[in-house]
Amino acid sequence: MEIWINPACSKCRSAISLLDAEGADYTVRRYLEDVPGEDEIREVLARLGLEPWDITRTGEPAAEELGLKDWPRDDASRDRWVAALAAHPKLIQRPIITADDGTAVVGRSEEAVRDALSR
Repeated sequence: MEIWINPACSKCRSAISLLDAEGADYTVRRYLEDVPGEDEIREVLARLGLEPWDITRTGEPAAEELGLKDWPRDDASRDRWVAALAAHPKLIQRPIITADDGTAVVGRSEEAVRDALSR
């Protein structure tokens, strides 16, 4: 199991605390320092069963600078969104937990983290 975190994020810290309390075996990835590439983002999206706009933090300054709110959310625009996430990792929703069964969850709630633990 791997968890993508920003140490400054309270949701990330809460997820780590819960994983520790449950004795989970996991690897921490500080994704702002160890930035995922486009292929890796596509893989995680497939594991999540989500589209790139579903995991984009549209309230971030970079999102506003790029005008993401006006970008189409369709198959033809998917690669553009993925490229934006790779170029601006702060736009990636966090924490993302890749579960041992090949799936992933956005672990913003205790329930989501427990879901990842159960897989």
